[in-house]
Amino acid sequence: ARAALDRLSATREEAARRGARLEAEREKRAAAVARIREARDMEPAALAATVAALAGASRDEIDARLARAVAGRDRLGAVNLRAEEELAEIEASHGALSAERADLTEAIARLRAGVRSLNQEGRGRLLAAFEVVDGHFRKLFETLFGGGEARLELVESDDPLEAGLEVIARPPGKKPQTLSLLSGGEQALTALALVFGVFLTNPAPVCVLDEVDAPLDDANVERFCALLAEMRRTTSTRFLTVTHNPITMARMDRLIGVTMAERGVSQVVTVDLQAAERLLEAV
Repeated sequence: ARAALDRLSATREEAARRGARLEAEREKRAAAVARIREARDMEPAALAATVAALAGASRDEIDARLARAVAGRDRLGAVNLRAEEELAEIEASHGALSAERADLTEAIARLRAGVRSLNQEGRGRLLAAFEVVDGHFRKLFETLFGGGEARLELVESDDPLEAGLEVIARPPGKKPQTLSLLSGGEQALTALALVFGVFLTNPAPVCVLDEVDAPLDDANVERFCALLAEMRRTTSTRFLTVTHNPITMARMDRLIGVTMAERGVSQVVTVDLQAAERLLEAV
């Protein structure tokens, strides 16, 4: 029995020694794995595969491959210890820029939608105003010329916002033609009809006409004055006419002129023609 106990005790001591050696070997193995990972940045199995691949290589081949690997590592440069911080900063900046880009994209989309809406509304308003101006122009042309016909046309584009304007006029006894082919007096009367057509569409409190009767003969001046009298009767606009034509001046309510009674001294003179007519009737 004594001998059996001694053998059991010896067995236990041997098992303890072997366990200690096993633990020590495990620690050595873990340390070796850590060194391999740190030195080669790979797992032991991958390193074993690499070594197996080099088993048949010569010493010179191994040295050459090692030199190339070391050179490649050196070309990478020094390790940037702030890489993670810089990555975080770049990601934050990228996020902010992405948000700004999304805002700009949305703003551009809203702006384009607004432009489309404005263009659509502008086309509608332009076409409506064009119809009104064309109607006034046709009537005024017939009044000024005592007949004939005229019209406005949008040309060169189907889009009214990009189209040009063509004036087609046919004075009495002539064929329809563009404004540039009319005589000087006819062009002046046609232009007056167009100006007054626009004016009737959007009246103003004051209208200044500067020498508009200069290219007209006496008969056309009479027509112009008759149209001006009709405009004054049907609108609340005051017309100021700059002219040297006596026919036009005779049809005005009041004359304002500049005289030089003394050499080098100008004086503004105002004459109320209606008051003068009443004075003559009283006499």
